[in-house]
Amino acid sequence: MSYSRIFLIQWLIFLSIIIYLFKSMGFFELGRLYVGSKNLLVFAGDLFPPDLGVIWILIGAIFETIQMAFIGTIIGFMGALPLGLLGTRNIAGRAISAITRFFMGVIRTIPALLWAIIFVIAFGLGPLAGTLGLAIYSVGYLSKLYYEVFEAMDNEIIEAVRVTGISRLKEIRFVVLPESMNNILSQLFFMFEYNVRSSAILGFVGAGGIGFFMINYIQLFQYQRLTTALLLTLVVVLAIDFINSRVRAKFLVQ
Repeated sequence: MSYSRIFLIQWLIFLSIIIYLFKSMGFFELGRLYVGSKNLLVFAGDLFPPDLGVIWILIGAIFETIQMAFIGTIIGFMGALPLGLLGTRNIAGRAISAITRFFMGVIRTIPALLWAIIFVIAFGLGPLAGTLGLAIYSVGYLSKLYYEVFEAMDNEIIEAVRVTGISRLKEIRFVVLPESMNNILSQLFFMFEYNVRSSAILGFVGAGGIGFFMINYIQLFQYQRLTTALLLTLVVVLAIDFINSRVRAKFLVQ
């Protein structure tokens, strides 16, 4: 069988799998798609114009959301950096890194929303539960990114330093962290932006922030107020993204 025919068969198999997946998700149910599209148009019409009468209440809520994201990111970073180092094979060894990676994998398996529910059960409603949920999830997420950054370092640099007899702590302090600092800070900024968006969702389970108002507006069919909350969240996320880009350009070496 020629190579071109094998290539064609492979692509046909791949295309058949894709079509099957689309069909199993309901993308070929035209009647359902038509009705759903009409419902979306009606819902979109109900969203406008935004109700600006609740803007000052929502500004206080979005400030709480930013606080949750900021504190959650800081706590997550404090836990993720040492775990990232312990998860790096050429620093902590294969046995310790394997155990650490398994632990980090368990943390990442549970989404931030479920962590928030767990802490709501433990500590009650409010921003504390949301902040702790973001912090734990940030630990699992950032630590994985960090050990990948550390393992991507040039091994020749590490080996050259180890020849001098330097201790492992000094190796981390003076070689690993400085060489990886750009990526460490870049991932930290991204995590903060991600947590701002996530903390808005955590309010759906009573974990504080602007999401608490969003779910109330949905339940009460106050969609114009929901639009105001969404637009305010969008403005904050764009502002944070702009500030992050400016900080990266000013302080991170390109």
